[in-house]
Amino acid sequence: MENALLHGIILAFGLILPLGVQNVFIFNQGAQQPNIMRSLPAVVTAGMCDTLLIILAVSGISALVSTIHTLKLGVMATGILFLLYMGWSIWSSKTHIQASAPCMTPRKQILFAASVSLLNPHAILDTIGVIGTSSIAYTGADKLAFTLSCISVSWIWFIGLALTGRIIGKLDTSGYVQNLINKGSAIIIWLIAIYLVFIMLDATSYAL
Repeated sequence: MENALLHGIILAFGLILPLGVQNVFIFNQGAQQPNIMRSLPAVVTAGMCDTLLIILAVSGISALVSTIHTLKLGVMATGILFLLYMGWSIWSSKTHIQASAPCMTPRKQILFAASVSLLNPHAILDTIGVIGTSSIAYTGADKLAFTLSCISVSWIWFIGLALTGRIIGKLDTSGYVQNLINKGSAIIIWLIAIYLVFIMLDATSYAL
């Protein structure tokens, strides 16, 4: 069981560490909301979405869906467009922390966090291909330990990300550091979208 726990922790951290739309959004909410509690809708939604994806991956349901070629291509195409749009939105956004600046409402936080969590094909494919495949090596209590460790890492990471954003938001009132993070994240998101385009083209040519 210890091996399964350690495996899940390392694997989950490896998948969640790279900058992406989800991470940038949680970080920014921590920085821009008047207090850390106001960013909880985004944190909880992201955590619940990741929990759902991990459970589906481990149970094998998502792997079954991925075998339906047309559906998989449709998800990837939609996700690529979404990533291109989100990359542009993050790149063009201007961050400036002000007490009077309007903050995203809880409802908007929930909707946005759900979209960046569930409409990102790269994250979905990683969850299916890495966590789902790795879980096959375990059964019973070991599989449960592996699953719970992956889920726990997601929740801890999102909470820590919001707290980090809050700290940096207080120190960086001009928003300069956040703007740099946004620019770097937008470039990474675009590169992921381009990478997915090549994967989709290869999958399409293979099917033909």
